[in-house]
Amino acid sequence: MYAVTVMFDLNPGQVQAFLPLMLENARTSREAEEGCLQFDVLPAGDSIFLYEIYTDRAAFDVHLASTHFQRFSAQTESMIASKQITTFDEVLR
Repeated sequence: MYAVTVMFDLNPGQVQAFLPLMLENARTSREAEEGCLQFDVLPAGDSIFLYEIYTDRAAFDVHLASTHFQRFSAQTESMIASKQITTFDEVLR
């Protein structure tokens, strides 16, 4: 399995606009992407933390290339002050 964490720090006042778009992206990823096993969205003030699990790196690459992700990225780019992405090649259970 392949894990991805993302920490978004949003520009002030953007949470209300960003969160519905993020939740739609997560829902579509879980429902439409066979390799997406988990996609959790955790809000905290002006920050949003994501925890995503994919079957492998190739499944994550499919996610990044998807139409719904590309649309989400374009819609939210101006809302994001900073973004930190961390990937993990192995998930132990």
